[in-house]
Amino acid sequence: MSDEPLLCAAGVIVDDDGRVFIQRRSATRKLFPDTWDIVGGHVEPGESLEETLRREVTEETGWQVSIVLGTIGEHRYRGDDGLERLETDYLIRVDGDLSRPRLEEGKHTAFRWIGPDEVDVLDENRGIDDGLVRQIIEGGFALLRQIGL
Repeated sequence: MSDEPLLCAAGVIVDDDGRVFIQRRSATRKLFPDTWDIVGGHVEPGESLEETLRREVTEETGWQVSIVLGTIGEHRYRGDDGLERLETDYLIRVDGDLSRPRLEEGKHTAFRWIGPDEVDVLDENRGIDDGLVRQIIEGGFALLRQIGL
């Protein structure tokens, strides 16, 4: 087994009203079950981080990435499966019907759009992800303010 972490790419999707998209992971998921999450996943062989981001957005929502507004940061974490991951998180805009994402059946059960004053919802099962998703989303809102959107 490699000592290198699994590489991941994820996106904080923002809409025209400055809200961000979250989706609830299924209770049957091995990693972070029944928690709110952002769109993202593991880099497949031969993929760049941006290619992974674009693929995961389409797979998880049916939308297409239209623009990468900036990089929120990198986050290193170890999942319940014992594997270490290094995730690069981006602030992005997408094309598609934002009121009707195509959630991956069996993987995600709900979605919602939240503003900066609604991030407390991310604390519902905070112990499972140690507040990681909230930290990433707060970084996304900070980047939005920084770039003036």
